[in-house]
Amino acid sequence: MPNIIGVRFKKASKIYYFDPGEEDFHVGEAVVVDTTRGTELGWIVIEPKQVLANEIKEPLKPVVRRAGEEDLRKTEEHNKLEKETLARCQEVVAKSRLSMKLISCNHNLEGNRLTIYFSSEGRIDFRDLVKELTSVLQTKVELRQVGPRDEAKHVGGLGRCGRTLCCSTYLCEFAPISIKMAKEQNLPLNPTKISGVCGRLLCCLSYENEQYREMKQEMPRIGQKVQTPSGEGVVYWHNPLKGTVVVELETQAMAEFSVDQLTTEKAVGKSEDKRAK
Repeated sequence: MPNIIGVRFKKASKIYYFDPGEEDFHVGEAVVVDTTRGTELGWIVIEPKQVLANEIKEPLKPVVRRAGEEDLRKTEEHNKLEKETLARCQEVVAKSRLSMKLISCNHNLEGNRLTIYFSSEGRIDFRDLVKELTSVLQTKVELRQVGPRDEAKHVGGLGRCGRTLCCSTYLCEFAPISIKMAKEQNLPLNPTKISGVCGRLLCCLSYENEQYREMKQEMPRIGQKVQTPSGEGVVYWHNPLKGTVVVELETQAMAEFSVDQLTTEKAVGKSEDKRAK
């Protein structure tokens, strides 16, 4: 099994594997590694360990060296120049009249390559723009289009809960989110209430979804006949957090009971339910 370390280049960004060689690295240490964008400075988040070969998707690149004071100084200088560089890029984009929004940018360690992240509603032919930016900035430029979720991750902000966005705090990758998760948790299917600042479904819908699903498995299905302390009825609604269900009794009254108060009978379809009424 190959020996790896996990390196992260930005807060809450994806973790990449590198070959530590014979060195003994520790979490929090800064290292210089070779990437497709040249050498970059990153921070160790996973100490040397062995992983299965099928977990390695590409050949492991070795760690170039531990980061020194000069590497840290260069990185700090690049970070200070990012706002100024982005402003200059925005001027060039405005002249080109392309429908794109610049989000952020970052240099590699040598400072000879600049990656610019942008968002746009559609596909853009930015080949001429890259040439113009390369001429103005006197460095190699790469443009990367990102989606709404990645834009929110780059920009940051506060979520509906009032806390810093999960994606810019600790989420390394985006999990698939579906409207079914909102239904599973009995949430209102109003897009304005279950969408994040990115305009997509809230990432936090996935946090408790499995727990809701497991709790509902212990409950009688909606539409199922049950025997209650108040007589026979049909399950109308679930309340997983309270461990209760709302039952429509034969008198058409609604009553709430805990699961252990119910005796289940065979499930009925909607047509049978209507005939029973």
